[in-house]
Amino acid sequence: MKRYDLIIVGAGPAGLSAAIEAAKKGLKVIVFDENAKPGGQLFKQIHKFFGSKEHKAKIRGYKIGEELLKEASEYGVKVVLNAIVIGLYLDKEVTVKIADEIRHYKGDAVIVATGASENMVTFDGWTLPGVIGAGAAQTMMNLHSIKPGNKVLMLGSGNVGLVVSFQLLQAGCEVAALVDAAPKVGGYGVHAAKVARCGVPFYLSHTIIKAEGEECVTGVTIGQVDKEWKVIPGTEKHFDVDTICLAVGLSPMSQLLKMAGCKMTDTPTGYIPECDETGATSIPGIFVAGDVSGIEEASSAMIEGRISGVAAAEYLGFISKEETDDKVKELEKALFSLREGMFAPENRGKVLEKTEEGIEISRSLLEKGYVEEGEIERFPGVTHGKGIHPVIECTQNIPCNPCQDACPKRCIRIGNKITSLPAIDETKECIGCGMCVASCSGQAIFLVDEQYETGFASITLPYEFLPLPEPGDKGIALDRSGKKVCDAEVVDVKSAKAFDQTHLLTMKVPAEMAMKARFFCSQGV
Repeated sequence: MKRYDLIIVGAGPAGLSAAIEAAKKGLKVIVFDENAKPGGQLFKQIHKFFGSKEHKAKIRGYKIGEELLKEASEYGVKVVLNAIVIGLYLDKEVTVKIADEIRHYKGDAVIVATGASENMVTFDGWTLPGVIGAGAAQTMMNLHSIKPGNKVLMLGSGNVGLVVSFQLLQAGCEVAALVDAAPKVGGYGVHAAKVARCGVPFYLSHTIIKAEGEECVTGVTIGQVDKEWKVIPGTEKHFDVDTICLAVGLSPMSQLLKMAGCKMTDTPTGYIPECDETGATSIPGIFVAGDVSGIEEASSAMIEGRISGVAAAEYLGFISKEETDDKVKELEKALFSLREGMFAPENRGKVLEKTEEGIEISRSLLEKGYVEEGEIERFPGVTHGKGIHPVIECTQNIPCNPCQDACPKRCIRIGNKITSLPAIDETKECIGCGMCVASCSGQAIFLVDEQYETGFASITLPYEFLPLPEPGDKGIALDRSGKKVCDAEVVDVKSAKAFDQTHLLTMKVPAEMAMKARFFCSQGV
């Protein structure tokens, strides 16, 4: 039996972060993961993270994964892949299936960072080939470069459903509709808005009635639900699709903790272990981090992992309680900032009427996925002016501030509280560099020149589709709802290393469309 100071189960963002922090303190650490590649969900995440610099904001998930793996290697962390931990016992012994062999390991401390598994829902035809989870779709697209289908219906409007819908579009799939039984969009409005302006219709208060097809999915029927979640007769709608993608939540994978005898509790987010702020469970020396202790974003999981790594180091006597307290206090401050705003845990299930600034929340955004023209002007990031200037269509209090740091002229203000709505400092002159557009994790910033030419305006927008249009290309401009509103001509496409694969497309549109046109669609698409 091999012995380690610390055994970590799960090489995702929480597990790797815990391993790095513990190894920094001198612990001999081994990490087991059942997958062929480490990094957990990070390598599926091609979008940019939210938060601030300390949360790795505006960095794409797969790049964060690469950074964590490199750092873990530098500190001597041993990562064993294709290793299924099948047992965790009270004395912190683990049994691991590697190939066809069962091996035993003993840890002086154990951190469980097993993450979560996708939920499924049942409906007529749900077992047909072509009904897949959103995570499976991400794996196919972002790890194996395989399109999950040609025409897809997405069920679920949380962040996972919204992000994967956009990535399906990037992969060349058609997203026929985004459906959710809830009466309002569950994820960030900026995620919903970038899907809506690509022309994807939202059907809130709707659910799937049946998947159609004999040997595989050939269509789907949805229907509107009432307040009792029952389908209203006569509201059925049919879509010809070959894929139904399910993004209906996650459940913590806490089975090992129950096996070990940890005290467990049933919560709205799943069956989780009872633990303190450091991740310590009811069994001394067994800690948890990440989604296994409650579903949150990967940014939170990384901080929780670091906290548990520090706590494990103190438990084993590698650092003092004073050093632990100082480090945990610093990390908890960063974690707390991610748990503020409209999507804070205490706001789950609540219907908020106004932002923290007292601005009425867009009902259209919640019910249709986009902010209507008559609502957008009320938000502080939306301004008018001479020459080129930023227009920030960020309308919810979410933890994110890269735009403030990105602007070299300090035109954008958020302040110390990262959930504040971004505002424009009109005393500062925008130079049109586009760094704010490229840095925005929600793709919610545009550069607008309302007097670009006589009778025309220019709009610079974030563009992450291939093939890239070229200057001179003619096409159609779409509004926030995805409706075609006018002809458009590409006048510039900028790509730079600093933009991190977000291209800046500038299109020319009639002047009256300056505050309406928000996406470019090539002719024939």
